[in-house]
Amino acid sequence: MSAIAATLAATQTLSINIGAVGYGLAAIGPGIGIGLVFGHAIEAMARQPEATGRISLYMWIGFSLTEALALIGLVAPFIFKY
Repeated sequence: MSAIAATLAATQTLSINIGAVGYGLAAIGPGIGIGLVFGHAIEAMARQPEATGRISLYMWIGFSLTEALALIGLVAPFIFKY
């Protein structure tokens, strides 16, 4: 029985490691998106300083939507596993 338990433990560990690598790769997209949101917001504020309030509002909305994608990517494997 110990050989079966060891095989199951190894399979569980491999599954967790593959999930961690998958999430790491999935986090690249939102990371790039957040960088683009803030970078373009700074450019827009530099070009039109009078619109800083409105630009920062849209910047934070874009940030929260992009970050939500990363959090969904973190939670989705747990939902599908259980």
